[in-house]
Amino acid sequence: MEVLLHACCAVCSVECVRALQEEGLSLRLFWYNPNIHPWTEYKARRDSLLAFAGEQGIEVLRRDEYGLRPFLTALGPPPPPAPPERCALCYRLRLNLTASLAAKEGFAAFSTTLLISPYQNHELIKELAREAAREHGTSFLYRDFRPRYAAGQRAARERGYYRQKYCGCLFSEEERYLKSPAKN
Repeated sequence: MEVLLHACCAVCSVECVRALQEEGLSLRLFWYNPNIHPWTEYKARRDSLLAFAGEQGIEVLRRDEYGLRPFLTALGPPPPPAPPERCALCYRLRLNLTASLAAKEGFAAFSTTLLISPYQNHELIKELAREAAREHGTSFLYRDFRPRYAAGQRAARERGYYRQKYCGCLFSEEERYLKSPAKN
């Protein structure tokens, strides 16, 4: 069975790929992350994922567009919604396109590496992925990859993959700094 795996970065992909391959599934990765900002962050995550995929011999389908303006437009007029509404819009944007591509290209199912992070809203991702699957006439392959999170972090560190410090959007980057004490 061939699965289209939406991939947000190499770090999150390592153990998701391993788990699905251990099940005997065939994978192609899908890079579509218009939420990631700034450009240097987007490029670092994309290039690290491509390096990982190359090492694993996995093809990466890409909708490679730095999407600052479309992402902000999708969020609606200022001020931006707060989590979880903002996160729901972000998940929906990526999962809908993944489901659409999976259906169009004849994949048996799709999934996402977002399911490995203990920092993401796991239940919301599942709900939105199932909605996207129904809307596009495909199947969502659910796996709770969170027990593999620490192993994925270790493997990524050992392999020298770029390891991000925030979820990806401008607002999560801001929140990262607001939550930490001021450094003078």
